[in-house]
Amino acid sequence: MRLDNGQIELVDPMMAEVLRRKSPAQRLSIGFALWDSAKRMLTAHLSSVHPEWSVPRINREVVRRLSHGAADAA
Repeated sequence: MRLDNGQIELVDPMMAEVLRRKSPAQRLSIGFALWDSAKRMLTAHLSSVHPEWSVPRINREVVRRLSHGAADAA
């Protein structure tokens, strides 16, 4: 659900209620799983787009993008 035409997004009220019913440990686990999924998808994407890059180079780029964003992505 979008608040405006920009990049601000709102959580659907039904989803918010589902998350409210989760324990803190369950919410943390969900957040970690999302982070892990993003890392795996970004690693696969970079490996596909840059087959010439070494594994350490891909890992550095994944860390850079996840910690600082990809506005100036290589």
